[in-house]
Amino acid sequence: MRFAVNLSILFTELPLLERPAAAAKAGFDAVELWWPFGVPDPAGAEVAALRQAIEDAGVRLTGLNFDAGDMAAGERGLLARPDGSARFRANIDVAVRLAGELGCGVLNALYGNDPGTDRALAVANLRGAADAAASIGATVVVEALNSHENPKYPITSSRAAFELIDEVDRENVAFLADLYHLHRMGEDVLELIDRHSARFGHVQIADDPGRGHPGSGRMPYDEIFVRLAAAGYRGHVGLEYRHQGPGAFDWRQA
Repeated sequence: MRFAVNLSILFTELPLLERPAAAAKAGFDAVELWWPFGVPDPAGAEVAALRQAIEDAGVRLTGLNFDAGDMAAGERGLLARPDGSARFRANIDVAVRLAGELGCGVLNALYGNDPGTDRALAVANLRGAADAAASIGATVVVEALNSHENPKYPITSSRAAFELIDEVDRENVAFLADLYHLHRMGEDVLELIDRHSARFGHVQIADDPGRGHPGSGRMPYDEIFVRLAAAGYRGHVGLEYRHQGPGAFDWRQA
């Protein structure tokens, strides 16, 4: 199994530009990121500095979120929001260009919080993002979040995500199987892997309860990794858990 460290949730004690090197020092050759800038179209120097930090560290960017608004304030995407759609569209080419420069093949588009989301707008924006991503051979993924931590987010199950993906009708739109969020919503993640892994464009993990590293909760990660491999999943698995400092990655040697 190949793992990518999510630098937006791990190594956060360090400035962003120091995190790729920290991931490399911890033994990883791949990283992923939520949109790391406060605006959809940041200054070229900011983007260049991040790109240089990733390249200098010798790691590969394997996943990148489109601009999702102010995540720290509780926003969870702009895709379906009339008041955020222009910002999302302004970010598409910027995010795709950065992904292309770093060889990143997965771009995550978060739906946006209710009230006020517009399904038709989400479909149109996803199609636009997918068409742009196709120019670099990348896949756009749709993620389901758990309603316990994200009570206003409408896409809270694999079924809801699949329905949206089917409606978009683009070959390069797939499912981001965040197994932590799905498990929190009561889904049988082993069955999901067995039945639907062909629809996975990316996988992210944390343990439930607590959103810690694998082995800190009750999810059967030994079996999960076996099932993913048996199902033919060949992408990276994003580490999107909250466990900082010493021991954060010891589970890999267990």
